[in-house]
Amino acid sequence: MAEKYPQPGWQTPEEKRPLDECLVQKENTEKCPLDVPVQKTAQDETPFLLKTEAEKCQKFPRLKEEADRQHRQVFLTLKAKIEQKHLEELRRETFRQYVGVKTWRGNIQACLIYTLMMVMVCVSIFGGVGMFFFNIALGEDFLFMPSTIKPPSHQPLMADRHSQGPIAAAPQCPDEENTHRFDCYPEVISTKEKCEARGCCWKLPDSSNGVPYCYFPPSYPSYSLGEVKDTPLGATAVLTKNGTGPYPKDVQQLTMDLRFEAEGRLHLVLNDTANRRYEVPIETPTATTKAASQLYEVEYSHNPFGIVVKRKSNGRVLLNTTVAPLIYADPFLEMSTTLPSINIYGLGEHRGPFRHSMNWVHIPFWARDQSTAKAQEDVTNLYGSHPFYLCVEEDGQAHGVFLLNSNAMEVILQPAPALTWRTIGGIFDFYIFLGPDPNSVIQQYWDVIGRPMMPPYWALGFHLCRWGYNSANRTRDIAQKMRNAGIPQDTQWNDIDYMTNHLDWTYDQQKFAELPDLVKDLHDHGQHYIMIVDPGISNTQKAGTYPPYDVGLKRGVFINDTNGNPIVGRVWPGDTTFPDFTNPITQQWWIEMAADFHKMVPFDGMWIDMNEPSNFADGSTHGCPDNNLEKPPYTPAVVGGSLMSKTLCASSQQHLSSHYNLHNMFGHFEIIASHNALVNIRGKRPVVISRSTFPSSGRHGGHWLGDNKSAWKDMYYSIPGILNMNLFGIPLVGPDICGFGGDTTEELCLRWQQLGAFYPFSRNHNTLGAKSQEPIVWSADTQAAIKSALLTRYSLLPHLYFLFHRASKMGETVARPLFFEYPKDSNTWGVDTQFLWGDSLLVTPVLEKGATKVTAYFPNDTWYDFYSGRPVIGAGQNVTLEAPKDTINLHLRGGTILVTQEPATTTTASRKNQFGLVVALNRTLEAWGGLFWDDGDTIDTEEQKAFTMIKFSSSRNTISSQVMMSGYAGTKDMSLGSIRVYGVAQKPHTVMANKQPVDYSYVQDAQMLSLNNLSLPLGQPIQAMWA
Repeated sequence: MAEKYPQPGWQTPEEKRPLDECLVQKENTEKCPLDVPVQKTAQDETPFLLKTEAEKCQKFPRLKEEADRQHRQVFLTLKAKIEQKHLEELRRETFRQYVGVKTWRGNIQACLIYTLMMVMVCVSIFGGVGMFFFNIALGEDFLFMPSTIKPPSHQPLMADRHSQGPIAAAPQCPDEENTHRFDCYPEVISTKEKCEARGCCWKLPDSSNGVPYCYFPPSYPSYSLGEVKDTPLGATAVLTKNGTGPYPKDVQQLTMDLRFEAEGRLHLVLNDTANRRYEVPIETPTATTKAASQLYEVEYSHNPFGIVVKRKSNGRVLLNTTVAPLIYADPFLEMSTTLPSINIYGLGEHRGPFRHSMNWVHIPFWARDQSTAKAQEDVTNLYGSHPFYLCVEEDGQAHGVFLLNSNAMEVILQPAPALTWRTIGGIFDFYIFLGPDPNSVIQQYWDVIGRPMMPPYWALGFHLCRWGYNSANRTRDIAQKMRNAGIPQDTQWNDIDYMTNHLDWTYDQQKFAELPDLVKDLHDHGQHYIMIVDPGISNTQKAGTYPPYDVGLKRGVFINDTNGNPIVGRVWPGDTTFPDFTNPITQQWWIEMAADFHKMVPFDGMWIDMNEPSNFADGSTHGCPDNNLEKPPYTPAVVGGSLMSKTLCASSQQHLSSHYNLHNMFGHFEIIASHNALVNIRGKRPVVISRSTFPSSGRHGGHWLGDNKSAWKDMYYSIPGILNMNLFGIPLVGPDICGFGGDTTEELCLRWQQLGAFYPFSRNHNTLGAKSQEPIVWSADTQAAIKSALLTRYSLLPHLYFLFHRASKMGETVARPLFFEYPKDSNTWGVDTQFLWGDSLLVTPVLEKGATKVTAYFPNDTWYDFYSGRPVIGAGQNVTLEAPKDTINLHLRGGTILVTQEPATTTTASRKNQFGLVVALNRTLEAWGGLFWDDGDTIDTEEQKAFTMIKFSSSRNTISSQVMMSGYAGTKDMSLGSIRVYGVAQKPHTVMANKQPVDYSYVQDAQMLSLNNLSLPLGQPIQAMWA
């Protein structure tokens, strides 16, 4: 598809022209209609218009004789006005022609210029009353950089167009289309006077639907690019500030560092040359040499500075920052870019559809304790910060961009389409991922932030919790009733009501006196226990009675205020201090506190909440200082209007930096501390479920989607939620099934439990005082339907475990949208009411009240009903499916072999059962699959070679297995008990397994062949065939 630029009147590109052809004088001006006479000079000379009068007269003796000095000044004044008005437009038009974009305005302007030239020449020649000279100089150079950056091949043609000093009060303002304006006054209230005082353009738009009234003129001060030098990784150069920006403390010199780190990964860093700035303290890969080949090409503008990144295969512009000025002040950084399509995903954490609206959406990033039920689509900042987007281009190729920055920020999406990054600290540290398909983009992104951890097998079972069990006995009673009903459950949880007065690392000695016995009972039944832990540590307990505070205070583990004292906020236990998890001393203290509690209550995992961090007071119980960190020159559009709202003072101090810089990473560092504590205490794979997350959090834990509501719309929003978190490298994710806030209904909870059976992380949880919603509280029919859905999940856990293994080792998402597998099918780009497990199992839930049918989109492929094996009629279009209350629609893609297992009510029990295969043949009657198996709990089984890996394939009526690795000690006990084959057109006469006849059945209308009552050892090669 043609590149698009947010400039007036863009059309489809014509033939692309080298820039030099548009910069030098041509004999045939028709080929380059924007050419104007240019006097080329030595590098240190200025254009001809700036020569002395004597030099002009020497070059034009005829004009000297005919000149009328009385009118020369009139002409020069007219010439200066024309030049000032058109110079920038001509520069932009020249760049458009270079990249292949033609506009009507540029042609008209060229015609007007030539017409004016001819008129003035005629006047000077025939009237003898004036001297004519006209010259337009184009002063910006662009350069093509396939793998190295070279200096410009021609000399600069004009001096820098910006000079140091105040912004001009009267800029030249082109009549920009509304969608192509870039906001020059993002503060809440702008006026014409404020706008023009900033040197910007003011014009009321055709509509007020988010279109900025105040926007950047072409001549707005930015940076100029100095000499570009090659480096072992790419190139580097110095950027120099031209003029004065709108925010204090302009950074006068920037260092640009371009690193060609991998074939599909470009790393762009813009940093202060003279002063060290805060940078995000997470581990990222360190490249040592430039990639031998790249999927991208890079071009840049000298003055004003800008970067253009193109896809090498087709020349499509993926990133173009020349459309608006780069602003880089100490408290404010801004960069804008065009986008090649409107298909933008990611940019979390927010509530809304999976594909973002491009209608002037302002997306803030500042971790916040905010109920998702009260969140507005896209514009409410929630629990985590993930400044990464995935863009699907118009031909189905994809790319991604990640800004490694943890400060408060916002992203603006506008319909041009274009995007603006705006942050108030740190540096610009961009990674651009070239894909070229969506799966590849995510793999490249995870190569930077780290691949997700491998969870223990039991973490993939069903979890049950609520706030308000109010006693250990009540909690135990629920778990027992679930067993009696035969409904699968692996883990029982408790919310803060188990604590003594909401104090961390305590349990209520009256209401929860039997908590240790409860945990023992769960363990005896092959189940597990997880409890909530909040970060706030009470500072009001009697000295010597509460070790978490006493020891923590002595060791200095808490975040301090600007006076060096622990900052005090207010959370559930009352006044609290907050651990500084960036401090290694704090991490050790956390391990010790967890270990001491584990001796009393041997928990198996940790649920860490309120870690944005949440604070019921704004800043602290004593307010916050009046300084630039609390009241920066610009504050993104965060809930509450200030950085201190319902969290800590931004100026409070942590081990690594100020909270201003580290706020968005508070939960991330707590995840690491909790992960390490569980490993230290249990010596097994940890389960940490956190509310606040940051890029690379998935390496250490999972996430639940926060405080949702028992509502149909919230159930829908959960699907974009889990898909986004899979993009962000946190595949162990799910919402509170049936809703956290409010009272659910039986129908809603049934449909949500059916959907929830296919969340990667599956947990039912609700709030204090709300109606009970455990599966066992509903009618017999509803219980049976929930049980059926969960048993289906448990039968598929070997496949889900295999997907998590591929996520941790191969960088593949667990839950993914349809377009990941069918990126060229534009019908999939907006689908967020269905999702896939891996590349093959399609989940289509009911999301509307009273519905007994559901519309599903099936890409043009072979699809089978998972339960019956019947092929889908109508692939490549929307299909209406029956959706009775006892069923959630599942479909299997042809070409897939799923490994299943006879389900039980716990993973401990189900892991002892026989395995099965579901083989879905594609159009060529082939299929593939795999199994990864270990003990499900031990850390680093691959490094210890204590695992078993088996590959399965089907071709020419034969299913075969290949044992790639057989290091798991229990492999000898693993056997295959059944095989179902979908897509067998005719009933076979002979069916054999390992050369022996077997019991089989065949369903003609479903074209399904079943091999039954098998007992084939999986540790040995298997071959099953039919004829």
